Amino acid sequence: MSDAHLHARGVATSTAHRAPTYTRPCVGVIVQKYGGSSVADVDRIQRVAARVADTRAQGHHVVVVVSAMGDTTDELLDLARKVSPDPHRRELDMLLTAGERISMALLGMALHARGVEAVSFTGSQSGIITDGAHTNARILEVRPVRILEELARGRIVIVAGYQGVSREKEVTTLGRGGSDTTAVALAAAVGAELCELCSDVDGVYTADPRVVPKWKRLAELSHEEMQELALSGARVLNAQAVQFARDRGIVIHARSTFAAGPGTRIAPRTSRELRISGVAQDPDLLVVRGEDGAALTKLLDEHGAWPREREAWDDRSVISLENVHGLPALLADLRAVKAEVQELAQVSVVGSGVGTSRNELNRALEAVRVAPRAVLVSPLRIALLVPRADAAECVRRLHAEFIEGG
Repeated sequence: MSDAHLHARGVATSTAHRAPTYTRPCVGVIVQKYGGSSVADVDRIQRVAARVADTRAQGHHVVVVVSAMGDTTDELLDLARKVSPDPHRRELDMLLTAGERISMALLGMALHARGVEAVSFTGSQSGIITDGAHTNARILEVRPVRILEELARGRIVIVAGYQGVSREKEVTTLGRGGSDTTAVALAAAVGAELCELCSDVDGVYTADPRVVPKWKRLAELSHEEMQELALSGARVLNAQAVQFARDRGIVIHARSTFAAGPGTRIAPRTSRELRISGVAQDPDLLVVRGEDGAALTKLLDEHGAWPREREAWDDRSVISLENVHGLPALLADLRAVKAEVQELAQVSVVGSGVGTSRNELNRALEAVRVAPRAVLVSPLRIALLVPRADAAECVRRLHAEFIEGG
């Protein structure tokens, strides 16, 4: 986005605040998101600052989205659970948003120390408007007025990821991986030419390297394939972020923060040929069924345990525990209403057209060598619900069948 483009949006442009090292005219906006491992300590924050400053010096306007440092979010969650086994979700949001604010301020200081003009904003200051679902909110709109003003002044804008504000002026968080969603939403709002999601891995892999030794890096994925992988348990990108990018045609580059390499490009693709993209697992699911469907839905909503899928098979709901922060209380309430609860894992094969062929389903069922409790099939995914103890081995067998064996 040029200065003329920013001016056309009603934002006055100025060179007064630009550091003297910026020798080129700005040619566009790049949004860069840095995950928690990328800003885990002061040394890494300094390295991120150098990378961001270099991008700015190349002539780009830069918006940076940061996650909380290292394991800060988990540490805050542990702290909350020491106070209450089922933390109040509004207060939990107030607590958890502190992590990203620490990161954004420290990165701002690191850039200023380099003589680079920067300004940090919380999610609400950035104009990120969400619904009111505490701990798992969805972005409704972005009003990037202050961001555009600061970009026009030549400053780098640093935004606290993972958070926003509801129309009722309540602070909200976007769920695990929500900084990805922040970055993509901002890229759409400011007309960015590129959205880079930077982490400690150099792209998207065919499986979790901690589980599958013979993983491969994927050079390119469609939005739909990446979203299915994310929904199936692949943690490298957030599913809501990919949906946002798909709906708005935004190209995402998943890259390493500190290592050179092409990473993985996630972009629209129209090809329909059968292609297997990867194997993923979600090791912690609840499969729930209750006689009173309305009461069960209300109970799940109260705990922030929204069903990921609700299939026709016996009216059961599949619930991911990723954003459930009071599991013992949830299980106790489910027992109180006499709900049937199974603690299972989901293993999935994801790829274009994989769920449209009976042959691929038969291959998956034969490969895992265990009887799945249920099979969920869509055009882009074959998902099997299996005992948790069998999940990792099922992933390895599916990867051997579909990726290593072709």
